[in-house]
Amino acid sequence: MAVQSLQRDYKVIENLKLSKVYLPILDKLLDDISQEYYNTKRLLAKDKIRVVKWEKKDEYFSDLIVATAGEDQVFTYANMALKTQVEKLFLSHTNEGTD
Repeated sequence: MAVQSLQRDYKVIENLKLSKVYLPILDKLLDDISQEYYNTKRLLAKDKIRVVKWEKKDEYFSDLIVATAGEDQVFTYANMALKTQVEKLFLSHTNEGTD
């Protein structure tokens, strides 16, 4: 979700006058988040856990379907809470670069 959001924003930021300032920040953020995603995916795979599908149920909720060694699990998340978590993730990654 974070990567998709950044990719949409990237297209908009490319057209800004200050794009040369913001694009390197977005590039680094995309690289960091992508690397973190793949590392997490590998850790889950060791325990025979994988994400099957991410599906938007309606305007307010999304389902995450996860396959485990025993059975598939469905987790329902509030879209607004996901958005807030993605924003926090962005802020934590951008603040790491300024420390």
